[in-house]
Amino acid sequence: MGVKAEALTGGFSDAVFDSQRVFKKLMDGMARPGTTQAVETAVFPPLPLAAATGAVLLALCDHDTPVWLSSALRKTAVPGWIGFHTGAAATEQKGTAHFAVFEAGSAISSFGLFALGSQEYPDRSTTLIIELPDLDGGRELQLSGPGIRHVNVISPSGLPDIFPRLWAENNAFFPRGVDVILTAGDKFVCLPRTTRIKLVES
Repeated sequence: MGVKAEALTGGFSDAVFDSQRVFKKLMDGMARPGTTQAVETAVFPPLPLAAATGAVLLALCDHDTPVWLSSALRKTAVPGWIGFHTGAAATEQKGTAHFAVFEAGSAISSFGLFALGSQEYPDRSTTLIIELPDLDGGRELQLSGPGIRHVNVISPSGLPDIFPRLWAENNAFFPRGVDVILTAGDKFVCLPRTTRIKLVES
């Protein structure tokens, strides 16, 4: 299948109903940081995009939400797929992006390069979607904060070692800052900026 043809297929079969289902999962994930959510809606984005990433983008993006893609993704059918199914345009300007997508294994730079919102409008920030090989099997991270009764422990595989430091810097911007969604296959975990993350020492 050619790149152009690939961009036209694999979206939601029922755009309104499927978007609502995924959106509810996202709201639940943001309300309960660290809980694994499963996408139960069939979606088939172009490789190397994961199904969960594709579903999140289809549910959240529209023509008013520029999307930044890591360099490897820009060279695939992904920009065309997002544009065709949501109307969202790709941007190379991190500071103007509403969403940013990192494919698994890509380098992650300072979150401060993305939109952090303002004191008056903290919601005008970038949501980062970071794809991983798996949401289990990696170093343990202890989560605390709003929506977490005591602590939650996650162990995402393939998350860069620099992530806890970047997240601590992100916490310092509060109420400004980015929110993060970790994805792998058809599953995702939400990390709103209010969440505190501590590396569990082995």
